[in-house]
Amino acid sequence: MVIHAPYLLFIGDATDALSIKMAQSVAHWRPDLCVGEFSVEGCTVSTELPKLSIEEAAKKGAKTLVLGFANSGGILDKKWLPLIELAIRKGMHIVSGLHQKLTSYPELVHCAQQYDVELLDIRHPTTQFNTGTGRKRSGKRLLTVGTDCSVGKMYTSLSLEQAMSKQNMAVDFRATGQCGILVAGAGIAIDCVVADFISGAAESLSPDADAGHWDVIEGQGSLSHPAFAGVSLGLLHGSQPDALVICHALNRTHMRGLPDTDFPSIESTIALNLQAARLTNPDVAIAGISVNTSAVSVEEGRAICQQLSKQFSLPCVDPLRDGTAAIVANL
Repeated sequence: MVIHAPYLLFIGDATDALSIKMAQSVAHWRPDLCVGEFSVEGCTVSTELPKLSIEEAAKKGAKTLVLGFANSGGILDKKWLPLIELAIRKGMHIVSGLHQKLTSYPELVHCAQQYDVELLDIRHPTTQFNTGTGRKRSGKRLLTVGTDCSVGKMYTSLSLEQAMSKQNMAVDFRATGQCGILVAGAGIAIDCVVADFISGAAESLSPDADAGHWDVIEGQGSLSHPAFAGVSLGLLHGSQPDALVICHALNRTHMRGLPDTDFPSIESTIALNLQAARLTNPDVAIAGISVNTSAVSVEEGRAICQQLSKQFSLPCVDPLRDGTAAIVANL
């Protein structure tokens, strides 16, 4: 799935910064791919990009309107259809990360056909994948894994890619979720791949490469999460990682969305992920630990990272506060 830049990020009438995660991600990591943001009356949040109308964005060369918001249930509100149709008439492709498909609206399909643009539902891959083979591939791979969902695997992956690029290392970020796909401009929404083909999809995402080239693969879910362990396992097998980075968030007492579950330790997370990854790469190693310390002060967060670094004899950082150069140095 390939997305055509530059983007106009549509954030609607959002009032919650978390609800525009799609837009925020690409605005933060790839502002060069964006011409601006488009919002309507009532919107109280922003990506801090220039505010443009659809007509203004079209004149600046925008090729894609990105629905940069999310809502409970991932439903596309019909009130946005006239605005989407206007963008189509201005020649823009439409990208959505919602569960409900753009193509479920006949009027959008008809309009897109009339103006020869694409409707891209990036949560719904259209490629036919093969099952995994476990064949050893050339090149090097790093996969981010987590104690839980939403602990910073995408942010850590992008921070690692950035730090490696600064050191003139050959590296590519490989996106496996809708936000990451927007940032990378391509990728596979791995959580929407049929279970039998997850490892095969991960293999296709990170093909053979030069010996010194690194693919940094965005992790999903957690082996310890009862709902999402399956996609995590498929990614581990298909990614065939040489290195794993453990991602963790402070002050969680249960798995995200499941209050009756126990929260795993970093020790058990390391053991589980190494055991699973060794199926396709017996030489896999832990490169470092990434901790979201936003729940505490900067000073306390750094002290926690120092303690974890000493405990596990691994570099441990908060990628937002400290970057990930220390982990890159351990590869």
